[in-house]
Amino acid sequence: MLNTYLQGLAVGFSLIIAIGAQNAFILKQGLKRQHVFWVCFACALSDSLLILLGVAGFSAVLLHYPQIIQFAQWGGALFLFWYGFQHAVQALKSASVMQLSANSASSLTQTLLMCLALTWLNPHVYLDTVILLGSISTQFADQAYFALGAISASWLFFFALGYGARVLIPVFENPKAWQFLDGMIALVMWGIAVSLLFNA
Repeated sequence: MLNTYLQGLAVGFSLIIAIGAQNAFILKQGLKRQHVFWVCFACALSDSLLILLGVAGFSAVLLHYPQIIQFAQWGGALFLFWYGFQHAVQALKSASVMQLSANSASSLTQTLLMCLALTWLNPHVYLDTVILLGSISTQFADQAYFALGAISASWLFFFALGYGARVLIPVFENPKAWQFLDGMIALVMWGIAVSLLFNA
Protein backbone atom coordinates (compact mmCIF):
# COMPACT_ATOMS: atom_id res chain seq x y z
CA MET A 1 0.00 0.00 0.00
CA LEU A 2 2.76 2.43 0.90
CA ASN A 3 4.62 1.60 -2.31
CA THR A 4 1.47 2.27 -4.36
CA TYR A 5 0.91 5.57 -2.54
CA LEU A 6 4.52 6.65 -3.16
CA GLN A 7 4.29 5.77 -6.85
CA GLY A 8 1.11 7.84 -7.11
CA LEU A 9 2.90 10.69 -5.34
CA ALA A 10 5.89 10.46 -7.71
CA VAL A 11 3.75 10.35 -10.86
CA GLY A 12 1.62 13.21 -9.57
CA PHE A 13 4.69 15.39 -8.94
CA SER A 14 6.20 14.53 -12.33
CA LEU A 15 3.06 15.73 -14.12
CA ILE A 16 2.36 18.84 -12.04
CA ILE A 17 5.83 20.40 -11.84
CA ALA A 18 5.89 21.38 -15.53
CA ILE A 19 5.21 25.08 -16.13
CA GLY A 20 1.58 25.52 -17.10
CA ALA A 21 -1.40 27.82 -16.83
CA GLN A 22 -2.26 26.83 -13.25
CA ASN A 23 1.30 27.12 -11.97
CA ALA A 24 1.89 30.51 -13.59
CA PHE A 25 -1.33 31.87 -12.09
CA ILE A 26 -0.54 30.55 -8.61
CA LEU A 27 2.99 31.95 -8.80
CA LYS A 28 1.73 35.41 -9.67
CA GLN A 29 -0.92 35.35 -6.93
CA GLY A 30 1.73 34.23 -4.47
CA LEU A 31 4.00 37.11 -5.47
CA LYS A 32 1.13 39.57 -5.11
CA ARG A 33 0.03 37.91 -1.85
CA GLN A 34 -3.57 37.98 -3.01
CA HIS A 35 -6.06 35.20 -2.15
CA VAL A 36 -3.19 32.69 -2.07
CA PHE A 37 -4.92 30.13 0.15
CA TRP A 38 -8.11 30.05 -1.90
CA VAL A 39 -6.29 29.87 -5.22
CA CYS A 40 -4.16 26.95 -4.01
CA PHE A 41 -7.24 25.31 -2.49
CA ALA A 42 -9.28 25.67 -5.70
CA CYS A 43 -6.49 24.22 -7.87
CA ALA A 44 -5.78 21.32 -5.50
CA LEU A 45 -9.48 20.49 -5.09
CA SER A 46 -10.03 20.60 -8.85
CA ASP A 47 -7.07 18.29 -9.44
CA SER A 48 -8.36 15.94 -6.74
CA LEU A 49 -11.78 15.69 -8.41
CA LEU A 50 -10.23 15.09 -11.83
CA ILE A 51 -7.87 12.42 -10.49
CA LEU A 52 -10.78 10.66 -8.79
CA LEU A 53 -12.75 10.77 -12.05
CA GLY A 54 -9.81 9.23 -13.88
CA VAL A 55 -9.31 6.44 -11.35
CA ALA A 56 -13.06 5.79 -11.27
CA GLY A 57 -12.99 5.06 -14.99
CA PHE A 58 -14.07 8.34 -16.59
CA SER A 59 -10.90 8.16 -18.72
CA ALA A 60 -12.64 5.40 -20.71
CA VAL A 61 -15.52 7.80 -21.46
CA LEU A 62 -13.12 10.45 -22.76
CA LEU A 63 -11.28 7.89 -24.88
CA HIS A 64 -14.60 6.63 -26.27
CA TYR A 65 -15.81 10.17 -27.03
CA PRO A 66 -12.66 12.03 -28.17
CA GLN A 67 -14.78 14.93 -29.44
CA ILE A 68 -15.09 16.06 -25.81
CA ILE A 69 -11.34 16.59 -25.67
CA GLN A 70 -11.34 18.18 -29.13
CA PHE A 71 -14.00 20.69 -28.07
CA ALA A 72 -11.98 21.46 -24.93
CA GLN A 73 -8.84 21.93 -27.06
CA TRP A 74 -10.42 24.64 -29.23
CA GLY A 75 -12.13 26.38 -26.33
CA GLY A 76 -9.03 26.15 -24.17
CA ALA A 77 -6.79 27.49 -26.95
CA LEU A 78 -8.99 30.56 -27.45
CA PHE A 79 -9.08 31.22 -23.72
CA LEU A 80 -5.30 30.86 -23.37
CA PHE A 81 -4.67 33.17 -26.33
CA TRP A 82 -6.84 35.80 -24.64
CA TYR A 83 -5.20 35.28 -21.25
CA GLY A 84 -1.74 35.45 -22.83
CA PHE A 85 -2.67 38.66 -24.63
CA GLN A 86 -3.64 40.26 -21.32
CA HIS A 87 -0.22 39.44 -19.86
CA ALA A 88 1.54 40.63 -23.01
CA VAL A 89 -0.19 44.00 -22.62
CA GLN A 90 0.91 44.12 -18.97
CA ALA A 91 4.48 43.31 -19.98
CA LEU A 92 4.56 46.24 -22.41
CA LYS A 93 3.36 48.79 -19.89
CA SER A 94 5.74 51.33 -18.40
CA ALA A 95 7.49 50.52 -15.13
CA SER A 96 5.45 53.02 -13.10
CA VAL A 97 2.14 51.70 -14.42
CA MET A 98 3.41 48.15 -13.88
CA GLN A 99 4.06 48.86 -10.21
CA LEU A 100 0.47 50.05 -9.76
CA SER A 101 -0.79 46.96 -11.58
CA ALA A 102 1.28 44.66 -9.35
CA ASN A 103 -0.22 46.27 -6.26
CA SER A 104 -3.81 46.23 -7.54
CA ALA A 105 -6.09 43.57 -6.13
CA SER A 106 -8.87 41.61 -7.81
CA SER A 107 -11.84 40.44 -5.80
CA LEU A 108 -11.85 36.89 -4.46
CA THR A 109 -14.71 36.00 -6.82
CA GLN A 110 -12.87 37.32 -9.90
CA THR A 111 -9.68 35.56 -8.86
CA LEU A 112 -11.39 32.22 -8.27
CA LEU A 113 -13.31 32.42 -11.56
CA MET A 114 -10.06 33.01 -13.43
CA CYS A 115 -8.37 30.20 -11.49
CA LEU A 116 -11.18 27.74 -12.27
CA ALA A 117 -11.23 28.77 -15.93
CA LEU A 118 -7.48 28.16 -16.23
CA THR A 119 -8.01 24.73 -14.68
CA TRP A 120 -11.22 23.42 -16.25
CA LEU A 121 -10.80 24.99 -19.71
CA ASN A 122 -7.31 23.57 -20.15
CA PRO A 123 -7.42 20.19 -21.95
CA HIS A 124 -3.92 19.35 -20.69
CA VAL A 125 -5.45 19.00 -17.23
CA TYR A 126 -7.84 16.32 -18.50
CA LEU A 127 -5.12 14.53 -20.45
CA ASP A 128 -2.79 14.45 -17.43
CA THR A 129 -5.14 13.85 -14.52
CA VAL A 130 -8.09 11.97 -15.99
CA ILE A 131 -6.66 9.98 -18.89
CA LEU A 132 -2.98 9.48 -18.01
CA LEU A 133 -3.30 9.05 -14.24
CA GLY A 134 -6.51 7.09 -14.71
CA SER A 135 -4.78 4.71 -17.12
CA ILE A 136 -1.68 4.28 -14.93
CA SER A 137 -3.84 3.56 -11.88
CA THR A 138 -5.22 0.41 -13.54
CA GLN A 139 -1.79 -1.20 -13.08
CA PHE A 140 -2.26 -1.25 -9.31
CA ALA A 141 -4.49 -3.46 -7.22
CA ASP A 142 -4.89 -0.65 -4.67
CA GLN A 143 -6.00 2.11 -7.03
CA ALA A 144 -7.30 4.19 -4.14
CA TYR A 145 -3.80 4.49 -2.66
CA PHE A 146 -2.37 5.47 -6.04
CA ALA A 147 -5.04 8.16 -6.36
CA LEU A 148 -4.34 9.34 -2.82
CA GLY A 149 -0.64 9.67 -3.65
CA ALA A 150 -1.33 11.70 -6.81
CA ILE A 151 -3.82 13.90 -4.94
CA SER A 152 -1.28 14.48 -2.17
CA ALA A 153 1.23 15.68 -4.79
CA SER A 154 -1.25 18.29 -6.04
CA TRP A 155 -2.00 19.65 -2.56
CA LEU A 156 1.67 19.73 -1.54
CA PHE A 157 2.90 21.32 -4.75
CA PHE A 158 0.23 24.01 -5.16
CA PHE A 159 0.50 25.23 -1.58
CA ALA A 160 4.31 25.10 -1.68
CA LEU A 161 4.28 27.15 -4.90
CA GLY A 162 1.72 29.66 -3.67
CA TYR A 163 3.33 30.35 -0.31
CA GLY A 164 6.91 29.74 -1.46
CA ALA A 165 6.59 32.46 -4.10
CA ARG A 166 7.06 35.11 -1.40
CA VAL A 167 10.73 34.14 -1.26
CA LEU A 168 11.02 35.89 -4.64
CA ILE A 169 9.24 39.06 -3.52
CA PRO A 170 12.50 41.06 -3.07
CA VAL A 171 13.29 40.37 -6.74
CA PHE A 172 9.85 41.64 -7.77
CA GLU A 173 10.30 44.95 -5.97
CA ASN A 174 11.78 45.93 -9.32
CA PRO A 175 8.87 46.69 -11.72
CA LYS A 176 10.92 45.30 -14.62
CA ALA A 177 10.78 41.89 -12.97
CA TRP A 178 6.96 42.04 -13.19
CA GLN A 179 7.24 42.96 -16.86
CA PHE A 180 9.53 39.97 -17.43
CA LEU A 181 7.18 37.63 -15.55
CA ASP A 182 4.15 38.81 -17.52
CA GLY A 183 6.07 38.41 -20.76
CA MET A 184 7.03 34.85 -19.83
CA ILE A 185 3.46 34.01 -18.79
CA ALA A 186 2.19 35.34 -22.13
CA LEU A 187 4.68 33.17 -24.04
CA VAL A 188 3.78 30.08 -21.98
CA MET A 189 0.04 30.61 -22.52
CA TRP A 190 0.48 31.14 -26.26
CA GLY A 191 2.78 28.13 -26.48
CA ILE A 192 0.16 25.92 -24.81
CA ALA A 193 -2.58 27.37 -27.02
CA VAL A 194 -0.61 26.68 -30.21
CA SER A 195 0.14 23.12 -29.09
CA LEU A 196 -3.56 22.58 -28.47
CA LEU A 197 -4.50 23.81 -31.96
CA PHE A 198 -1.87 21.65 -33.68
CA ASN A 199 -3.05 18.59 -31.73
CA ALA A 200 -6.76 19.26 -32.25
